[in-house]
Amino acid sequence: MVVVRYFDFVVLALALPIFLVAGLPIVGYITAAAAWIGQRAIQIATNRRAAASKDPRTVVGLMAGSMIGRGWLVAAAIFIVGVTVSSKAGLAAAVLFIALFTIYFTTNMILRPFDQAPNTFDQGPKPS
Repeated sequence: MVVVRYFDFVVLALALPIFLVAGLPIVGYITAAAAWIGQRAIQIATNRRAAASKDPRTVVGLMAGSMIGRGWLVAAAIFIVGVTVSSKAGLAAAVLFIALFTIYFTTNMILRPFDQAPNTFDQGPKPS
C-alpha cells in the first residue's frame, strides 16, 4: 500500500527521463519537483500536528492555512520560473505539477475508505 500511497513520487521520478528525452526545460522539472516535494512535506507535517491537536479550531486553522499556503507556494514557484527563466519552463513545471496533483488526488480518493477506522459504536445489547 505504501507504493500506492506515494505513487505521485514514482511518477515524479519517471518524469525525469521523459523531460530529458523530450528536450523539455530541466528547470521546469526541478521547479515542479521542488514545489511538489516541498508542499507534500508541509502537508505531512501539518497533518501530524493537526492529528495531535484536540482543539477543532486549531485543526481547521492548520488544515485551511496549509492548503492556502501550499497553493500560493506552488503558484509563486511556477510563476517565478516562468517569468525569470522562460515561459516554456514555467509551462513544463505547471503541466508536471498538475499531472502530479491529479495522480495524488485520485490515489487519495481511492485509498480514503481504507484510512477510516472501522465503525465500533455499540449497536445495543447482544443476544445471549
